[in-house]
Amino acid sequence: MTTTPENKTASETTAEAAAAEKVWLKSYPEGTPAEIGPLQHQSVGGLIKSACERYADQPAFTCMGKTITYRELDTYAAQIGAWLQSNGLKKGDRVAIMMPNILQYPIAAAGILQAGYAVVNVNPLYTPRELEHQLKDSGAKAIFILENFATTLQQVIGKTDVKLVCVATMGDMMGLKGHLVNFVVRKVKKMVPDWSLPGHTSFKAALSAGAGMTFKPADCGPDDIAFLQYTGGTTGVSKGATLANRNILSNAAQNDVWLEALRRREELPDQLVYICCLPLYHIFALTVNAIMGMDQGAHNVLIPNPRDIPGFVKELGNYKFHVLPGLNTLFNALLANEDFRKLDFSDLRLTVGGGMAVQRPVAERWKELTGCNISEGYGLSETSPVATANRFDGAGEFSGTIGLPMPSTDIDIRDEDGASLPLGEVGEICIRGPQVMVGYWNRPEETAKVMTEDGYFRSGDMGYMDDSGFVRIVDRKKDMVLVSGFNVYPNEVEEVAASHDGILEAAAIGVPDEKSGEVVKLFVVKSDPNLTEADVKSWCTDHLTNYKRPKFIEFRDELPKSNVGKILRRELRDEDLAKTA
Repeated sequence: MTTTPENKTASETTAEAAAAEKVWLKSYPEGTPAEIGPLQHQSVGGLIKSACERYADQPAFTCMGKTITYRELDTYAAQIGAWLQSNGLKKGDRVAIMMPNILQYPIAAAGILQAGYAVVNVNPLYTPRELEHQLKDSGAKAIFILENFATTLQQVIGKTDVKLVCVATMGDMMGLKGHLVNFVVRKVKKMVPDWSLPGHTSFKAALSAGAGMTFKPADCGPDDIAFLQYTGGTTGVSKGATLANRNILSNAAQNDVWLEALRRREELPDQLVYICCLPLYHIFALTVNAIMGMDQGAHNVLIPNPRDIPGFVKELGNYKFHVLPGLNTLFNALLANEDFRKLDFSDLRLTVGGGMAVQRPVAERWKELTGCNISEGYGLSETSPVATANRFDGAGEFSGTIGLPMPSTDIDIRDEDGASLPLGEVGEICIRGPQVMVGYWNRPEETAKVMTEDGYFRSGDMGYMDDSGFVRIVDRKKDMVLVSGFNVYPNEVEEVAASHDGILEAAAIGVPDEKSGEVVKLFVVKSDPNLTEADVKSWCTDHLTNYKRPKFIEFRDELPKSNVGKILRRELRDEDLAKTA
């Protein structure tokens, strides 16, 4: 650090020295560059095309025992792209994908991106209300959807701009086996509610039609939009983080630089096998598994339902896997499974934790069983997502921090007035780098609230940086609740609750939960004295995705408020914490 000049305070000098010297660089793995260098591709679609050509005969994705090579991925993507182009879509149009981790997801995404459109990722578990908002807000013109969720689309499609619907089935890509899979899904497990979408095209029909057409890859550049990743906000309105090609490409490059440190430390196989158990519609798996994986020519094993731990573990037993991204709750559930403990972990080289805090006891048990550290990282939809991460090379023990800034990334800790704070002092974590979003889709005022004049994104998370450059989160500035890595914003839950005739007021907070990190607790003031807990939960079930639904309901005569009438959620949190202390 530099010497403190007499005309400056220690605080001012420390902040300036930290910015000038980038103290985190001294903790980087030896030989790791501070910057990522020029991007190798102009677009995400171009990255995928290049990967398909370089690794043509290698397996790209596997799901439920069916594998497609990079060559096959390229062929199928061109067919989907040609089919979309034949239906009159224009460059830049938004196309939604509402699917779990099945082979049709990467095929559809690759086709959409190469044809010059933007992917709108949609959680398949959305309620009609949530789906309607996202389709209307994005202006999506087309959607790829698994038949299991088609009934949801049926209820809202007439209120949207969606004109082109492609419906997939679980067995589409599985040949003869697919007929059996579809029979079990539809008739035995009864996982496909009745639906009707007149004029829709089946996924197989779209592939067949596209095969007879000429595909014209679009000329897309770094500034063209690749993805709209929807995220909540303090207003309770879900906003689309606009991610340009350069944002996603930059983050893939940043992660690849981090991975090179592992390659320097030990010899890795020619083709890495990734386990993709996190949903591809979530920014974590989208970038770390799909985009980064394809850029490396990796083999991604798709897990449609990781909540089925026995089934997931059985699938793991079929592969020598090297990279496993996941959440603390998933690691904990796996560790509790006896069959998981019997697996061979000799090939596991990298475990990446994100989405929520990795708990030290879980990390220690994971290391003891697998011999592999969990490298915890941090990011948001707005940062494509990785902003910081612990070293991938396995050096040292679990740090309990969110790691170091990624290459080409600056982290500044700032106070409420926007002034930089010295090392060790708590403030808002602000992020600047090529992975930071363009802004929120069609919401310039919301964008202005989170972007500073000097190009930093205000994360809303409170933390500090130590003198080695590692960042630690201590609290969240926003009232956001983090359930198994998914953001839940209290205003949205409260708005749904308040729309019930029997509820006068409602306030939502997050409370600790062993399985999911946090769950939602809802405080309710009745307007109907006969209202029951079951009534409230049933209402929320009809209007909110599972992870957003309140697990606990507490009725009160009144809610604490400020002198201007604002409900004081922090006071409710403090009271609830005192009860359990």
